Amino acid sequence: MGHTLQNFFKLFKPLVKPIVAIALVAVLIFGHADGAWAARAGGRIGGGSFRAPSRTIAPSRSYRGPSGGGYYPGGGFGFPFLFPLFGFGGGFGGLFTVILFIGLANFIVRTVRELGDNASTAAAENPTVSVAKLQIGLLAEARYLQDDLNRMALSADTSSSEGLTQVLQEATLSLLRHPEYWQYATAKTEATRLLSAEQQFNQLVLAERSKLTGETVSNVNSRLQQVQSSTTEAGGDLASTEPGSYLVASVIVATQGKLNLPKVSSTQDVRQTLSALGAVSSDRLLAVEILWTPQASGETLTADEMIAEYPELTLI
Repeated sequence: MGHTLQNFFKLFKPLVKPIVAIALVAVLIFGHADGAWAARAGGRIGGGSFRAPSRTIAPSRSYRGPSGGGYYPGGGFGFPFLFPLFGFGGGFGGLFTVILFIGLANFIVRTVRELGDNASTAAAENPTVSVAKLQIGLLAEARYLQDDLNRMALSADTSSSEGLTQVLQEATLSLLRHPEYWQYATAKTEATRLLSAEQQFNQLVLAERSKLTGETVSNVNSRLQQVQSSTTEAGGDLASTEPGSYLVASVIVATQGKLNLPKVSSTQDVRQTLSALGAVSSDRLLAVEILWTPQASGETLTADEMIAEYPELTLI
C-alpha cells in the first residue's frame, strides 16, 4: 500500500506547480473583478455644437458707367479706347498706351481683390479651431472633486453655450482649489479647422470613455442619465483607502482660435493650463467634456490601474 502511494505522489508531483499557478491567477482575476468594475465606473458632463460662425454678407457693389459709354476707372474699356484706332480723339501712340496701362492695372487690381475675398470667405466658413485635453491624476483624498462633479452633473445646464461655459469654469475651479492633491498630469492641444474639429474632438472623448466600464452619471446636451452602481459600498470611507489610490479627471475642450497650452511638467504648468481652459469665453467655446473616474464617492483607482489605463500621465 505504501509503495502504491509513493508511486502516486511521484506521478502527481510534476503537476503541483502548474495547478497552484492556475489557482493563483484565478484568484487574482476573479477576486478583484468586482473591485475593478467599481473603480473604473465614471461620470461625464458636457456638450456643444460644431457649427460655422454666422457672418454678415456685405452688399454687392454695383457699377454703372456714364451714359453713352466711355472708359471709367474701375470699369472696362469704352469708346475713348476705340476712338484712336479710327483716328478720332488725338494722337494714337500716347493716349492708347495710357488707356491700355490703366485698363490692365484695373484688371489686375480687381483680380487680386476677388482672390482675397474668396480666401477671406473660405477662412470665415472654416476657421481655425483648437482641440485641447488636460488630464490630472489626484490623490484619493480629493473626495471633494467627486462631490463637486456629481453635483454639477445633476444640476448643470448643458444645452446652451453659456451653460457649458459655466460647467467648464466650475470644473477647472474645483481642480484649482487643491493643488496639493495633484500627482500626475498631461496636456496637449492641436490646431485644426472647423470641418475636421468635431471628428478630432470625438476621438479624444471616445478614447477616454472607452477606459470606463460604465458611466453611472452623465449629463450631455441636457440628457441626464444616472445609474446606481451595484458594487458601490455604502458609506465608503477614504480614510481606510490603501496608500497609492487615485482619482483621474479629464477636461477636453474645442474652441475657436488658437489655444496654446504649456507642456505639463510641474504644478505651475497644470495651474496655467487650468486657468487658460477656464478662461475660454462662451462665444469661442464649441464643445466641452468633463470626465472623471471613479464617479462614486469612496471609490478609487489603484496605482496599477491608473498606470495601465492612463499611460500618458507623468509625475509632476
